[in-house]
Amino acid sequence: MSVDRDRLRDTVNYLREVRPIDPGEIQEYFDDAPHPAVVRQELRAAAFDLDLVEQADGTFVPASGAPVDPPGWSPDSLPDRYERVVVDRLVERFGLDWADGDSGDELRAAIRRLKADYYHGNPVEYDETAALGYAIYHLPDYYAAMGYVLDDLAENRDLPRTLRVLDVGAGVGGPALALIDYLHDAADDEEPPLIEYHALEPSPAADLLEDLLAETPRNVHATVHRERAEAFDPASIGEVDLLSFCNVLSELADPVVTTERYLDSVADDGTMLALAPADLETATGLREVERALARPEAGPSVYSPTLRLWPDETPSDRGWSFDVRPDVEAPRMQRQLDEGERGTHGGDEGDDPGTFLKTSVQFAYALLRPDGKRRVDVQASPERHAKAAEMERHVSNRIDLLTVKLSPDLSRQGERQREYGSDPNPVFKIGDGTEQVEQYAVLTQYTELNRALGEAPYGAVLSMENALALWNDDEEAYNLVVDGETVVDLVVP
Repeated sequence: MSVDRDRLRDTVNYLREVRPIDPGEIQEYFDDAPHPAVVRQELRAAAFDLDLVEQADGTFVPASGAPVDPPGWSPDSLPDRYERVVVDRLVERFGLDWADGDSGDELRAAIRRLKADYYHGNPVEYDETAALGYAIYHLPDYYAAMGYVLDDLAENRDLPRTLRVLDVGAGVGGPALALIDYLHDAADDEEPPLIEYHALEPSPAADLLEDLLAETPRNVHATVHRERAEAFDPASIGEVDLLSFCNVLSELADPVVTTERYLDSVADDGTMLALAPADLETATGLREVERALARPEAGPSVYSPTLRLWPDETPSDRGWSFDVRPDVEAPRMQRQLDEGERGTHGGDEGDDPGTFLKTSVQFAYALLRPDGKRRVDVQASPERHAKAAEMERHVSNRIDLLTVKLSPDLSRQGERQREYGSDPNPVFKIGDGTEQVEQYAVLTQYTELNRALGEAPYGAVLSMENALALWNDDEEAYNLVVDGETVVDLVVP
């Protein structure tokens, strides 16, 4: 038996401000008296359009329109309920000893192949084994990374509780699960979030994604579309509040064309979120897309983290910027695969212990807004601040500048350590949105007046006074030396 949708809407609108909507009561408003279970199912199906959330007692109430506050996101591991889903699929496909023998070899080979393809920018192909290997290796760190990105929006009260999401290239769902858990952690039982989640995932990863989404709470209305991004029509689901491209830009044939088309579906006060691994190839590829979309003459604004501090300017340096957060614990399934007995084809790989553990949380991201809003409305002053694009004329001089901290301490990172050798001085990428070549703040002498450089979070806006501008021939970059004569203030964290 079906329910008259028009009558259902009229009834809900009549009752919503009076009392909780009980499916058992609503049936009395219909001539054919549908069963309460049918009414409940219809309410769930139309919940987002009707702006209703279901309570634990089975009644429905109006969803809250309030934004969420940051929940203090800092996961130390992937939630057990999600690991159990992955392990169940592994056992279903390979048996209880999935991490040993030939099945373990297949999974490890799939992870090696995926890592190599990402590193070299090759097209990534998923079969069921590759999807399971990807989940084992990347689900924990991608889950953690997504929540840290959402903090940028929540701290500014720009992440609503009622959210329509389009997740392009959702994969096995690490970012999606983080988004859902983040919103629920930030809410309470009386004002739960209402999420209409649409995933685009044409590969066999969609099977695992659907299983994982089944573990999410009520009021998450999820649909997985098994279509390629290039073929899907985003207008078919309506205007979205959050458009995400997580760890997929490098896999698109033309990421700029595709993301530009999808941006048309974002609400004026909505957000496009792009996330990528921190390695050179994918992180700089993300910045190329960001810069192509956020054109000064037209296009969305860069909300964070690479703020444009000078109006109508765009950076053109390499753009390798990324954040690093606390490691997560390796889940048991990672340890099992790493320690598994090699089979007939796995004995010659020479894997070091820990090869298949992925506990570091390092990522590049961009948040773009159609309405022109930025995380902080701060601009540099031509009377007070040196512009990064004009750094050549400031070499060997001490200058003042307004800039954004765009990396952790790179002297501690493997990639930068190879570039800078054994330099013990902390090094941070910085930029004001006009830089044409790389610029780094190099801390040569700690003082109370410059400690903000090291302590400020990624994406913070800093004021630097009396920094010494130098050209680094070896790195073909500008160094802004921060020493005992330099004052660094945190303008906006």
